[in-house]
Amino acid sequence: MAGMPPATVEVSAAVVHALIRDQRPDLAGRPLVRVANGWDNATFRLGDDLAVRLPRRDEAVPLILHEQRHLPGIARRSPVPVPEPVHAGQATSNFPWPWSIVRWVPGAAAVDAGPADRAAAVDGLAAFLRSLHVPAAAGVPVNPVRGVPLMDRNAVVLERLGDRERYPQSSELRAMWAEARGAPIWDGPAMMLHGDLHPANILLAADGSVAGVIDFGDVGAGDPAVDLAVGWLMFDAGTRQRFIGAFGSSMDRATWTRARGWALVLSTAMLSNSDDNPPMFSVGEFGLRQVLAG
Repeated sequence: MAGMPPATVEVSAAVVHALIRDQRPDLAGRPLVRVANGWDNATFRLGDDLAVRLPRRDEAVPLILHEQRHLPGIARRSPVPVPEPVHAGQATSNFPWPWSIVRWVPGAAAVDAGPADRAAAVDGLAAFLRSLHVPAAAGVPVNPVRGVPLMDRNAVVLERLGDRERYPQSSELRAMWAEARGAPIWDGPAMMLHGDLHPANILLAADGSVAGVIDFGDVGAGDPAVDLAVGWLMFDAGTRQRFIGAFGSSMDRATWTRARGWALVLSTAMLSNSDDNPPMFSVGEFGLRQVLAG
């Protein structure tokens, strides 16, 4: 199975130091520590309150630009901290793409907490999503694999479920997928979306409440069900009912049916493509168990 895509450009601390020295010399004396090397971006912590995000492959360049354009508005509405850009870096001879300095969001990744320890995040996560899901303005990108009608993801989901060794519950999952795919499609305005909302991108405070939400590279417009899928990726059945209840009548049954379908899409993506990334693989395993639980 495919793993993390190779980097087009390997981002070193020396390159980042040079970029900061040339474009933000006022920050050049701060400590710089690499904290993440994801599929799309490398992230370095810059002092106590800032971070540097740089694309590591061509496909990620538009994602940095999307964050720079749309995160300030999200930050103004959000009840929890998000990595708002404070500097839009320019390409140089040492680094060929735009890059960002953003606010550092402290907290512990929810992926490292057990389901019981995530339960206190219900209200904060629901409040964040209610603030995020507003009609998207003109020009907000549409991600071709997030927030689209579930039928657009049908071929890839069925291909994954064809691996019966990895998915021994394939028949049950196919039936659930058919139900989700058959739900009425989103007929409201395209809504602002996080697009990649799962426990690795949700940070918790010491008491388990939401400390922040990070990694908005897939920010876009579309069906909010893709973000609501976090109810299956983050919570067990009892806590998930509290999460669903937090939205009241603002989300109908069809949207929650599609959200469960999106949880299947995202869980199988993690299970089929994250053999070399144990935290993401664990999110996929948990999500698939919750999808089967209902």
